Amino acid sequence: MKKIEHLGIAVKNLKDSNVLFEKLLGEGPYKEEEVASEGVRTSFFKTGPNKIELLESLNEEGPIAKFLTKKGEGIHHIAFEVEDIIAEMERLKKEGFQVLGDAPKKGADNKWVVFVHPKSTNGVLIELCQEIN
Repeated sequence: MKKIEHLGIAVKNLKDSNVLFEKLLGEGPYKEEEVASEGVRTSFFKTGPNKIELLESLNEEGPIAKFLTKKGEGIHHIAFEVEDIIAEMERLKKEGFQVLGDAPKKGADNKWVVFVHPKSTNGVLIELCQEIN
């Protein structure tokens, strides 16, 4: 893994949270987009070399809606940038981690993504990200 790519934060209302984080960080999001396959609307903020992704559920049955019901607003996942997402998926499976899905999906911010189940990572949802070329 190359670096932490971003921290994902689940929010109830993206518009209100964008205002809050704009005040906190001193500038607005550099990107907003909808990822229908994941059932989310996202916005991305930069702070130095780091990124924060805010995630709002598009429906009441989506993974972010379920997270908010169970845990409330807060850190949802840590994303790591990888050079070869397929190789990293295979490596983690061999190490005994529960990788969610058989292939990466197109995610937000022009990335291929796959998740590692929090039951195999001390309760933290891990996302692997690779830039789509």
